Amino acid sequence: MKGAEHLEWIHSTSISGIALLLVTSTVFIALTARLRQPPVVGEILAGVCLGPSLLGLLPGDLSDRAFPVEIRPYLSAVAQVGLLLFMFIVGWELDGGVLDGRRKRTFLLWLGGVTVPLTLGLGLAAVLHQGHDTVNGRHVELLDFALFIGVAVSVAAFPVLARLLTEHGIHRTPLGSLSLAVAALDDIYAWTMLAFVSALVTSGDGGDLGGMLLWSIVYFAAMWWLARPLLAWLVARPGLATSAQLPALIAAGVFGSAYATSTIGIHAIFGAFVFGAIMPRGGRECAKRTVLIPLENAAKLLLPVYFVVTGLSVDLTSITVGGLAQLLLIILVACAGKLGGVTLSARLTGMSWRDSSSLGVLLNTRGLTELVVLNIGYGLGLLSTELFTLMVLMALLTTGMTSPLITGLLRGGNASLAPGPQLQGTAAGTGRPRPDQ
Repeated sequence: MKGAEHLEWIHSTSISGIALLLVTSTVFIALTARLRQPPVVGEILAGVCLGPSLLGLLPGDLSDRAFPVEIRPYLSAVAQVGLLLFMFIVGWELDGGVLDGRRKRTFLLWLGGVTVPLTLGLGLAAVLHQGHDTVNGRHVELLDFALFIGVAVSVAAFPVLARLLTEHGIHRTPLGSLSLAVAALDDIYAWTMLAFVSALVTSGDGGDLGGMLLWSIVYFAAMWWLARPLLAWLVARPGLATSAQLPALIAAGVFGSAYATSTIGIHAIFGAFVFGAIMPRGGRECAKRTVLIPLENAAKLLLPVYFVVTGLSVDLTSITVGGLAQLLLIILVACAGKLGGVTLSARLTGMSWRDSSSLGVLLNTRGLTELVVLNIGYGLGLLSTELFTLMVLMALLTTGMTSPLITGLLRGGNASLAPGPQLQGTAAGTGRPRPDQ
């Protein structure tokens, strides 16, 4: 009976914890919305306040009482469901049409916006490694650490950017279209590199890495030659396309694909993203509405749990005096790399300084993508609690600074941020922006 009572306590405490997370995140989203910030900023701040950084400092150990260690794996499981559904939708909605136009310019902008921050990130990792080379008693290899930090400071958040552009009414402007095209390539780059780093860390030796590579090839072959035609057949069936069972079948495929990549040694989110990427496009709007609306609503409900759970892992009290100096260095490298790299690349392609800097500001936002990357690094044991906290603060700052900077540029009368003729060679399509993050 004791076991049954304990299990009931775990279930009830988990449920109450989720309720508290949702209420708190809703309040913070409303507060940050007044500052024209995306929901992810409010959700992370809610988690920070509920964790050891604020609630944990009050008498009575309130943070641990509300979220005991025993229930956090249950909260994480719920959060993972929301994240996997969201990554599936991102993969499905990642429309190649945003790359139409002069693909050479888009590629050059992306290349400059990745190589500069990646190079600076590798240098940053060399500086930080000595102070963070041991996590939970395990030595962190410099190569693994450097590659991860390089990826973490060089990504942009396509979903957050799409929402920011829509809120400011510039999602169909030349510069808005171009920024989405580059951010789309950024997302593909981020998940691919993250899969590689994850495989490198989880493989014990060269033989293990070779085995993971082989199984990855088998996985991709199965997804392309088996799963993709099967999905096209399912969606093409008139009766099933509008069936209430189709969302359940697609969700099962998402979780099955995520399980497959997780078993291989690549993070589960990569499987969910790939499953979305192979979903049929064009001429299937009826099936898309049938599947997208329920799965998107489920993701919108559960994803805040993911971000607040992330916030619970942030501990501002872990930051030392040296950590403050490291925070400034991380922010400097992140902004100089992404904002500076994109601005310089845009200028070299013939864009004006104002357009170039505007594009750099837009692509310096990190949001969802950055937080997923950081959570994976934290889970892989590549980041200490202090460094994880510093990197999350960097993600919040670079995401939060985008809206006021773009507002200032709009007031400054930037011609390319106003509806009108396309910039030469920029993309025309934007894809449907994510309504949540």
